[in-house]
Amino acid sequence: MARNIEFDEDMAIQKAMAVFWKKGFGGTTLRDLTEAMDINSSSLYNTIGDKHQLFVKCINNYTKKGMVAAGVYSKFESPLKAVSSFINNSVNTIISGNSCMAIQTTFELASSDAEVQALIKERSDFIHQMLLKLIIRAQELKEISAEIEAETTTNFIISSFTGWQESYILHRDPKRIKKMAQLLIGQISN
Repeated sequence: MARNIEFDEDMAIQKAMAVFWKKGFGGTTLRDLTEAMDINSSSLYNTIGDKHQLFVKCINNYTKKGMVAAGVYSKFESPLKAVSSFINNSVNTIISGNSCMAIQTTFELASSDAEVQALIKERSDFIHQMLLKLIIRAQELKEISAEIEAETTTNFIISSFTGWQESYILHRDPKRIKKMAQLLIGQISN
């Protein structure tokens, strides 16, 4: 009688997430996952489920941790500095070579997988609301001009990350991304 391998599911999900992040959902094989997680396929199926169920757990984990980490921006005294820090931290993620797993997943699966789309949308909506509140607060404190339309500015900031990630993938030029980020920060802070 075969026995199931006991393992730490949270650690296994972290290991699987690293593989999905590097290879994408379509490029990741079951063998890649079981090797990274150091389990056999029956243990995976018996505890987590199939590849898709594991991917959903990984994306859920990624988005939830990101939303918790974003709580740091509400602690800034200056909302403009919080927005600038968020932009610069996003740039650092892009130029680190890891990119953003949520952006990758959006283009790979979100248009055809409703469950994945819902998780990515939840994260996107959270970031949108966080940035919008910071921009409105910065306007109230006169750090950002009241003439700037807060909703459109928020949408522009978020959409910039996708373009920057594409640019970095194609050109591998960190200076280019940093200059675009500084231009954006300068535009909203004038």
